[in-house]
Amino acid sequence: MVSDVRHESVWLRWRCCINRARPRSVDVYAQQPVGFPCYRFGFLRRFLLFGFEKMRRDKGKTSEPKARYRVKSWSAYNTGLINRGNVTMWIDEATLAEVPEAEPMRGRPRLYSDALIQALLGIKTVFRLPLRALQGFAQSLRKLTFATLPVPNYTTLSRRAQTLAVQLPVVGDGEPSHLVVDSTRVKVYGEGEWNVRQHGYSKRRTWRKVHLGLDPNTGQVRAALMTHQDVSDGDVLAELLDQIPGNELLDVIGGDGAYDTKPCHATIVACGATPSIPPREGAAHWSPNTCGATWRNDAVDVIEVIEVISRVSRREWKKDSGYHRRSLAENAMYRFKTLTGNCLWARRTES
Repeated sequence: MVSDVRHESVWLRWRCCINRARPRSVDVYAQQPVGFPCYRFGFLRRFLLFGFEKMRRDKGKTSEPKARYRVKSWSAYNTGLINRGNVTMWIDEATLAEVPEAEPMRGRPRLYSDALIQALLGIKTVFRLPLRALQGFAQSLRKLTFATLPVPNYTTLSRRAQTLAVQLPVVGDGEPSHLVVDSTRVKVYGEGEWNVRQHGYSKRRTWRKVHLGLDPNTGQVRAALMTHQDVSDGDVLAELLDQIPGNELLDVIGGDGAYDTKPCHATIVACGATPSIPPREGAAHWSPNTCGATWRNDAVDVIEVIEVISRVSRREWKKDSGYHRRSLAENAMYRFKTLTGNCLWARRTES
């Protein structure tokens, strides 16, 4: 009873503060019995007002319905998925006979070439095999077909993965290419989704951040880098572009708002490319002396001009500037996690 009276007194004071021009409403609530939970209706009223205000603010920001994607060539689609599990492989004889490079280093000379280690680790990633199971898989290949296939120990595979220099294959036509960059997080260790839902998450969860540079025309991954989860996207853009050969021309480099920084624009201008990066909300003009300020200031002006005409200024700018090609990077992230999974098998960044 005491708690009900306290709630009623708080309710009356609140109603008096917000309805000074309508004292009758206070009298109506004052006539209610002591145990009447009036404060519940006040919470409902504030909740509804907040919802209506949110709807009113977001009315001009509603996006258009997306076009549905439907598979038309089901035969080719099914064949591609079936071939993912096809273990028929061809190994070049030169790869088997390749001798490891004699690098001046301490310790025992290497017995296995980088090409062999990379091929075995690729099989491990695609079929999601543990290191010991990968060694057994390679031994079975040697028994069945490849009698001269050298099989390294699983500990050797683990050590060589930390120092392996992977060369990404490139199929280009010599024309200036368009590059889109983005990042995603993959979990090293931690609870699963069901455990988090049932019991909550713990502090012992760690992620790594994978940064990818993608050619939207061919879907090829041109640059890849792994960092700690706290490293921002803009800090590693220069390292990603360093992986592109110097004799290759870049036409446009696209990214999301995380790359809207002065160092990123300066790096893109130094490569001789044009940025396709949306300015952030409420972006101001940069000084004309800033490297890359010309393109960004023009984008800010265009967005402000369109905003005077309609509320969908940023969306119209993205259509006109071709920014939506950056969404192909999201497809690359989906393919990456579909093939390799959401978790990493190595905890060190070097691996």
